[in-house]
Amino acid sequence: MLLRPPGVYRAEGDTQLLTDVMRSEVQREGGFARGRRVLDVGTGSGALALAAARAGATAVTAVDLSLRSVAATWLNSRLHGLPVTVHRGDLFAPVAGPRFDLVVANPPYVPAETAVLPRHRKARCWDAGPDGRVLLDRICAGVPGVLAEGGDVLLVHSAVCDTDLTLDALDRVGLVPEVLAKASVPFGPVMAARAAMLEARGLIRPGQRFEELVVLGARHA
Repeated sequence: MLLRPPGVYRAEGDTQLLTDVMRSEVQREGGFARGRRVLDVGTGSGALALAAARAGATAVTAVDLSLRSVAATWLNSRLHGLPVTVHRGDLFAPVAGPRFDLVVANPPYVPAETAVLPRHRKARCWDAGPDGRVLLDRICAGVPGVLAEGGDVLLVHSAVCDTDLTLDALDRVGLVPEVLAKASVPFGPVMAARAAMLEARGLIRPGQRFEELVVLGARHA
């Protein structure tokens, strides 16, 4: 059980799917986190950071722009007795310099009415611009700057945001990307409320009320 103050993202199916891949010995012998330096970008309540620590990471660093998320992650790591270093800041800015063997991210990816990202409302946990890619594209572009040679990045998002665009974005920065896992789930309350908007933009089919969650991995060759 994790503490989750109001305005902090609740770990749900996308977080679990990414956690399962991170721990998977089928995907990587020993899992992705064991014996590695891990960075969790946009940590929320710290669910992925704590999962990495439990999976045997040698060091775990978590970053979030939200002060409430930073406080929640710090408290959760202490309550569970897991060593996690927590920084407040925008994506990779607080960790410029160090290199990590594994970067994990479950960023906001729900298409929104406008490109303006909310800063002080709960919607900041999911709003990601008109196509849902505002933060995804920034993460793909910036991750090589913090990834060690031979390191991996694991990202989870909805296929509504276009999986191929993410694969292409990771390929363009010199990483070797692939789809590692998929899961089909019903729309949650936010996606359901925006279904008409998503249909109008051609992001989903008429009447579609489910989405495919996708975990993508990419390696620094």
